Amino acid sequence: MKTIEVNRPAVSANDREADALRERLREKGIFLINLMSAAGSGKTTLLSRTITDLKGRAAISVMEADLASDVDALAIEQLGAKSIQVHTGGCCHMDAAMTQEALEAFDVPAPGIIFLENVGNLICPAEFDTGAHRKVMILSVPEGDDKPLKYPLMFRESDVLLITKTDALPFFDFNMEACIRRARALNPGIQVFPVSARTGEGMEAWEAWLINQWSEFTHA
Repeated sequence: MKTIEVNRPAVSANDREADALRERLREKGIFLINLMSAAGSGKTTLLSRTITDLKGRAAISVMEADLASDVDALAIEQLGAKSIQVHTGGCCHMDAAMTQEALEAFDVPAPGIIFLENVGNLICPAEFDTGAHRKVMILSVPEGDDKPLKYPLMFRESDVLLITKTDALPFFDFNMEACIRRARALNPGIQVFPVSARTGEGMEAWEAWLINQWSEFTHA
């Protein structure tokens, strides 16, 4: 049986587009963060708390990528942040060309931080470079501590792991130490922040990392 790889040219072309987009954004002073997770992990809740906490310290905008609806984008706008809804037409991820198209339709404050809230799943978004300067993933406590074993690429690709909904730890069989150990076995350099957007626990450390990255970006 003969097997051929048909996706490599597309991935290579996307990587080139992503590199070019990353540089264009850097020149404009726009710091793009690709935020990835499974559906229901609390991406929008986490972003809402982050935007509220950092109001006045950095201009934060959000691109909400989803298969349909504008619920998340409206929730962000109610906080006074700029947002745009991106419907992916059934596609399970964003890539560099899609990100560029969305940015062209979006008057992003510059300099500033913009989050791309990627489509909710732990497979496809990890495979495609969006042109982001940092990749942040969310794993919620109810999802279980075994996700690094099941979806290793997502953990290898991410700069940061946010373990959310820590206020639910008493109600779930979630081994924090095991989860972090598994994540760092795949990616020794990954930054890990256990947080609860509901109670605020752990948010200060995550937000300090974000502001530090933003400061380094603007002074590079």
